[in-house]
Amino acid sequence: MRTLVRNGTIVSDGRSFRGDILVEGGTIAAVGEGIAAPADVDRVIDAAGREVFPGAVDPHVHFELETANGASSDDFASGTRAALAGGTTTIIDFVTPQRNGSLLAALAARKEAARKSLCDFGLHMSVTAWSDRTLPELEACCRREGIGSVKTYLAYKETIGLEDREFLAVLDAARKLKFLTLVHAEAGDMVAYLQKTLLAAGKTSVAHHALARPPEVEGDAVRRSLLLARLAGVPLYIVHVSTRQGIEAVAAARQAGQAAIAETCPQYLVLDESLYAAEGDAAAAAVMSPPLRGQEHREALWQAMATGWVQTIGSDHCPFHLADKRRHAADDFTKVPGGAGGIEYRLPLLHTFGVRTGRISLERFVDLVATRPAKLFGLYPRKGTIRPGSDADLVVWDRDRKWTVAAARQWQRCDHTIYEGLELVGAPAWVFSRGEAVFAGGRVEAEAGRGAWLGNNRGSDGA
Repeated sequence: MRTLVRNGTIVSDGRSFRGDILVEGGTIAAVGEGIAAPADVDRVIDAAGREVFPGAVDPHVHFELETANGASSDDFASGTRAALAGGTTTIIDFVTPQRNGSLLAALAARKEAARKSLCDFGLHMSVTAWSDRTLPELEACCRREGIGSVKTYLAYKETIGLEDREFLAVLDAARKLKFLTLVHAEAGDMVAYLQKTLLAAGKTSVAHHALARPPEVEGDAVRRSLLLARLAGVPLYIVHVSTRQGIEAVAAARQAGQAAIAETCPQYLVLDESLYAAEGDAAAAAVMSPPLRGQEHREALWQAMATGWVQTIGSDHCPFHLADKRRHAADDFTKVPGGAGGIEYRLPLLHTFGVRTGRISLERFVDLVATRPAKLFGLYPRKGTIRPGSDADLVVWDRDRKWTVAAARQWQRCDHTIYEGLELVGAPAWVFSRGEAVFAGGRVEAEAGRGAWLGNNRGSDGA
């Protein structure tokens, strides 16, 4: 297939310019002005009045996540269908072995589950405990299987969280094996203590979820994890930063020359903790970790995106049906499965509340959702850019399309959305994945299983 996209405003690698893009097969053949349509061109798309940018890379999703209180509602087929509809053409999910389970066995099982994907995918390995066999298995994952990133948890110590000595062992392995360490930075012991105290006082409903995870819990864990990474001499990627304290710790580390990388998510930019006061379904739906925050934290995150302290935007897509959310919403908020869906809304939310309000530029928007995550996780320049030889992952963006979020019309497989009723501006008109038109005319035109496995080999430090 040959496709010519012409007359669009191309946004890539920090600049915008009017031009054309010739796609041949699955890659970009040419980029420039006035490209003549080949005689055997199959499709010409007039992108006048629209932006064209690289297919987005979502570095943080959880499909088919099994928890003690229910499974996330999207599998790799339905979740990647929603991704394509929202302009995301590459996702990176997680391998989460059971404590003391085999990393290699868990990776094989996760890759098999991900074969249903409609878009290209990578995987982060997770280390949930440290033993004598962890380092050799990590070495096999990195050098043989193409794993370039490893996630750790400082929360959830009763199941998958690490003690400091274990976290340091992972950081030491990162120096030896050259993988990027990701950390869920919440102080697990503090969270457990606050949860126990609240429940003992009869404060059992989801209205109290955020009280067990105050901003200081994140701020302390971000500072401490960055200190340990500095001792080990390795970069650190902090997932879903939600607080002023967390981002200030990242900024201080970066100003001191440390390779500290911060990710945040749309929910922490556009929603707030008032949802918990509503109780009922709205509060249960908003249970996630870290929780939603107040105005000062949202403003700090927006400012950090503009100044460069935040490098990526992930969705942390992890929806659960309301039946699972409701089950313990009144009697034990600690048993409500944490997470919400957002993969199809990530770009429109950031465009509406960031680009159109002047908080960030269009070029910064593209860097946050596509280019920077591709670089950090070893996918650039195959992904995250528009240049000859790169995969033809493209989004033709309708910047003026006005629409309202409604669960009844969403692509993700979930019976609600935390963004219900939000009025957004901007949406994909066309989405291409490796040269195939996978979304057009409001329809996803892609088959389950077409996604390719991407060994997300080690990228840049993002410093």
